[in-house]
Amino acid sequence: MSQTEPVFRVALRGSALLTDPRWNKGTAFTNEERKVFGLTGRLPYRVNTLDEQIARAYAQLESHKHDLRKNTFLQSMREQNWVLYYSLIGSHLRELIPIIYTPTEAEAIANYSHLFRRSEGLYMTFPDFDSMEEDFLEQVKGRDIDLVVCSDAEAILGIGDQGVGGIGIATAKSAIYTLLAGMDPSKTLSVTLDVGTDNEDLLNDPLYVGWPHKRIRGEEYDQFIDKFVQLVRKYTPHSLLHFEDFGVTNAYRLLDKYRDQHACFNDDVQGTGAVTLACVMSALGVTKSKLADQRFVIYGAGSAGLGIARQLRDGVATTNNLSIEEANKRFYLLDKFGLIKESLGAEKIRDAVREFTRPDQEWEGVPTNEKGEVGLLEVVKKVKPTVLIGCSTHAGAFTEEIIREMAKGTDRPIILPLSNPSRLHEVKPQDANDWTNGKALIATGSPFPPIKQPNGKEYIVGECNNALIYPGLGFGAMISRSRALTDSMIVAGTQRLAELSPALKDPDDALLPDFGDSPAVNLEVAIAVAEQAIEEGSAGVDWKKEEVRGKAKGKQWKPLYGQYEYDPNGEQ
Repeated sequence: MSQTEPVFRVALRGSALLTDPRWNKGTAFTNEERKVFGLTGRLPYRVNTLDEQIARAYAQLESHKHDLRKNTFLQSMREQNWVLYYSLIGSHLRELIPIIYTPTEAEAIANYSHLFRRSEGLYMTFPDFDSMEEDFLEQVKGRDIDLVVCSDAEAILGIGDQGVGGIGIATAKSAIYTLLAGMDPSKTLSVTLDVGTDNEDLLNDPLYVGWPHKRIRGEEYDQFIDKFVQLVRKYTPHSLLHFEDFGVTNAYRLLDKYRDQHACFNDDVQGTGAVTLACVMSALGVTKSKLADQRFVIYGAGSAGLGIARQLRDGVATTNNLSIEEANKRFYLLDKFGLIKESLGAEKIRDAVREFTRPDQEWEGVPTNEKGEVGLLEVVKKVKPTVLIGCSTHAGAFTEEIIREMAKGTDRPIILPLSNPSRLHEVKPQDANDWTNGKALIATGSPFPPIKQPNGKEYIVGECNNALIYPGLGFGAMISRSRALTDSMIVAGTQRLAELSPALKDPDDALLPDFGDSPAVNLEVAIAVAEQAIEEGSAGVDWKKEEVRGKAKGKQWKPLYGQYEYDPNGEQ
């Protein structure tokens, strides 16, 4: 037995131990443990190592030819043995994250009621409003909860309203926190907020397991969400509350409403923006220019585009000591009505994007369509952007004319077609490279192969993947016991990610680290976040900044079996 393996005092015995995913070792229980815990006759003779178990589990996984079947297999494994589950995925990160998360998890969520076998989290349902506190306590009493991931499932992974199936995205997100940051899975809580669904297919499905009712909105919805948040604040005061896949009408306002009351985070709003900010910072490290000197054009002003705009804006303001209003002047957002400018009127300008509205006098003499709307080409000609970001799912929107026009106005255009999946990207990386004569700095929302350069070299296309940063942001807030996940803490984590850019050593390398390095990357992000929390006084721990690295590593959960000793008063 390795001297570094932990020793656990466990109160469970027999079948109770074998059916508990936190403590079950399966065939890895030692002969001594089998005798002590009453397992000798319950297991086959041979004792396996964890590596042997991983090899067997991977072979079993490979026998499933369809990704949805692999997803189901891995879900079953998570319900049986946490150490084996996380060790297997950690050994094959690049291959298996898409199986347990996007894109395969979307299919599993869409089929949730037909695939349902057992519960996998906490189901908070609107008709049970009066018993919410009792139901919540049943899940959290006696537990030290560090992370609560919740979803109302209105906007799941590009497939929209999925009702009670939202529990799938909450559990998947929790698993990513464990895999990439080291969150202890026993201290996480996955929650679906079942407020009904407007998905007619679900409402008409006799096997639908959620509340078969139209989605609750307005005051009733707000009261339900508020009661849940207050329960989180009351019973898990030091946890991080992660909002996931809420609809655009609720995502921003709920985050804004609660982020000063509790440590809250919304990956769709802040995570996408943070990884994009890191990507831009990395590119600026190559071009040797300042964030405040950039001109940003963002094509697509939905949840992702607006989240990116806000995070970039906050980065400009924080790193250059500018007001929010002054930082906003660097941004030009386009939605389905073209450039967001004053003359569009209140009906076409959503409240969420109003602060980025451009004054009409800027656009006098600029060609418009018959509706008076300014298109992307005209914006690029007028603004001469240094950064062009696509979040539109409008495939091919960045045409050759637009890219060549952009290249006229800046030596190293930063081009980020971030729409997913790859078939919906605004421009193919190879085209963007060719049309700028190899000058463009490029990152995408999905993996792409290296770009072939005229000189024979290859340019590595970075992947703007939220998983490179959000687990670290959350883990940093959690270990520092921060009262809030502040903008400055997010920017600190973003700057640390940017500092890890391979492009800073080789301009032909990727703007962001490889996804395979994401566990180490997220640890660095977490350290930066916790250091900033301590510096600004929002941390709830009495640490010195130089202690953070050691403390962070010490709080990471590792998928190790350890050595068990029986103690009737031990852990369960």
